[in-house]
Amino acid sequence: MKQNRDPGTASSGFQRKEGKLDQVVGEVRHFKKESQMKTVKVILLVMAVLLLPVYAHSVPLGSVRISFLEGDVQMRTAEAGDWLPAAVNTPLDEGDELWVPEGGRMEFQLNTGNAVRLNQNSALQILILERTSSQFYLSEGHAYVNHNSPRGNVIQFDTPVSSLRSYDRAVFRVDVPDQFTDVSVFRGWVDVEGRDGNTRVNAGRTLTLGEGREAELALIGRPDDWQNWNTERDRRFASRGDSYSYLPEELRIYSSDLDDNGRWVQVAEYGYVWILRTVAADWAPYRTGRWMWRGGDYVWISSEPWGWTPYHYGRWAFAPRIGWFWVPPRRGQVYWGPGYVGWVRTRDHVAWVPLAPREVYYGYGNYGPNSVDLRKRDNRRINVTNITYRNVKVTNSVTVINHNTFVTGRREAVNIKENPFLTEKINIGRPDIKPERASFAPVVKTIQPAKLPPQQVNRIAVKELKQERRLVKEQNQSVINKGERVKKLAVKTMEQPKTPTEKVQERKQRGTSAAPGESPRVKAKERVEKPVAGPAKAPEARGETKGGKQTLAEKKESREEKKATKDGLEGKGKSTETKEEKIERR
Repeated sequence: MKQNRDPGTASSGFQRKEGKLDQVVGEVRHFKKESQMKTVKVILLVMAVLLLPVYAHSVPLGSVRISFLEGDVQMRTAEAGDWLPAAVNTPLDEGDELWVPEGGRMEFQLNTGNAVRLNQNSALQILILERTSSQFYLSEGHAYVNHNSPRGNVIQFDTPVSSLRSYDRAVFRVDVPDQFTDVSVFRGWVDVEGRDGNTRVNAGRTLTLGEGREAELALIGRPDDWQNWNTERDRRFASRGDSYSYLPEELRIYSSDLDDNGRWVQVAEYGYVWILRTVAADWAPYRTGRWMWRGGDYVWISSEPWGWTPYHYGRWAFAPRIGWFWVPPRRGQVYWGPGYVGWVRTRDHVAWVPLAPREVYYGYGNYGPNSVDLRKRDNRRINVTNITYRNVKVTNSVTVINHNTFVTGRREAVNIKENPFLTEKINIGRPDIKPERASFAPVVKTIQPAKLPPQQVNRIAVKELKQERRLVKEQNQSVINKGERVKKLAVKTMEQPKTPTEKVQERKQRGTSAAPGESPRVKAKERVEKPVAGPAKAPEARGETKGGKQTLAEKKESREEKKATKDGLEGKGKSTETKEEKIERR
């Protein structure tokens, strides 16, 4: 006989089962959530690993600057996308291209202590800038490299037919006047690689590489004007004046600029400070130059030859006895900045004043102590009424220009009697003014058409170059033959010393130098695959018509010519008739 179940007991059992079911569902959901989180973490980790080579060691803006310029030197940046006049104290970045026309020279300096100089008719591309390595491509012209950074810093210098790598202090020269590359080493050593192998070039030797030709090694000949000028520049950098002692270690590479233009005096509040030797009565810091849009910010480009270090590091102050003086940053607190100033912006004008020591700089980046990174802070919450700048009270300390001048760099008269820092609201960070094309140029200057880059330089694509020539730091790995180990290059030793100029003249006499106007930026693969050109023949001489085919009459005429030739040779006891011709005759 069936027993009736208690409804309460049945309900209780159902609730227990339902509770267990909920528990299982919860655990499943928790497991799915944990799995999803783990998946997301794995994806983020993979992305971080993939992006690590790109971002981990890239240097910030301000690590490279143009330190000397002569003539109508031009630069092309990814931001501008067009060739613009270059200027001294302009910061350079990855992807920048440089052109030095006839009558020009230039030098750019890395904060690692390295310097690269270019002579006239030279084109160079900056491919990689990392903290312990850099890569450049000389597509044509003449470059001189002073690798003066500590051991472990790698410089890779590529040309159309070679790749040079320097792993220690060295001084060398690279010449690409035609389709050859000449490498001359004056101090240290350099590894030089061509398509057929790698060799080491020691000091006092010069190596010539050409596609499909034997490498030649010789003693370096007598110095030319270009070499003498570089030697003098090297002496200047090697000098140790007062500035070398007073500057923090990170800034000592710029000491010659300060030694040439000023002196050091002691001030009770700040210790040793730097002052200019001669200065106009109405002069003030951050006045001679312009603001250039570079790296997503407005960067001060000083027209003064010494105007790199004092405008991008430290602070300025004023004392009645000595006037304006620059206070260098403390050791361990060296941070490059776009320009340490305070801002005011009105409807029609932009004004700025130099910041004094310990005053806060508001910028879009990490600029060290006494600065605020506006990328991480809402500037609307900053109380501007509490901001006062000491240098505002110094006579003629504030620079005021109109909006058009700020964007274009072309100076226009400004008639303002009152100090805007005393009457207007302080602007937190740079003025919110959209840059125009002229804002990407460091200087306002007109370049004559004859000085513009030639077509072969215009056609160079930096992205393609970076794909074709990777930065390879390992000494046993090849740059040109990707993924392969380097092999020894066969080198022919020449007895007579030679200069790069003598080498070019010798190649011209032998007929192996490039024709005028021929671009050396032709891929080596294309040069190898092209057949050797012989004397040109007319289509009729090759038995061709304009359509590329022979008519019946032409075929018959061709066979008769071959037969006559054969009969003539047979009369002499010789025959050159081929198997196909015999079949055709039969």
